[in-house]
Amino acid sequence: QVQLVESGGGSVQAGRSLELSCAVSARALRSETMAWFRQAPGKEREFVAAINWANAGTYYTDSLKGRFTISRHMAQMTVWLHMSSLKPEDTATYYCAVTKYYGSRRPEDFGSWGQGTQVTVSS
Repeated sequence: QVQLVESGGGSVQAGRSLELSCAVSARALRSETMAWFRQAPGKEREFVAAINWANAGTYYTDSLKGRFTISRHMAQMTVWLHMSSLKPEDTATYYCAVTKYYGSRRPEDFGSWGQGTQVTVSS
């Protein structure tokens, strides 16, 4: 059983940066993949980025690559999402999730989710 707790959300102006963190509680993580998704009001949940716990391999949704960076710290059991040059369209609830399927971008492949953290970007 993996428990995930996100933090770091808030309200920022466009162009600024924000870093989200996801604290992972698990007996052990081996080759699982940790990911960030986001969901804006009235829209479907959208894949943002993912990282493999074992080898730190990453993949991103193309439109966000370059502005968003995912990373992890094994000893701290934490996954981060650094977001830069934020835009109003980045406004959403951001969720941390875990899967055993590296490369997946489908929410249904992710078995554990955090409660989400709200990010609001004003113009």
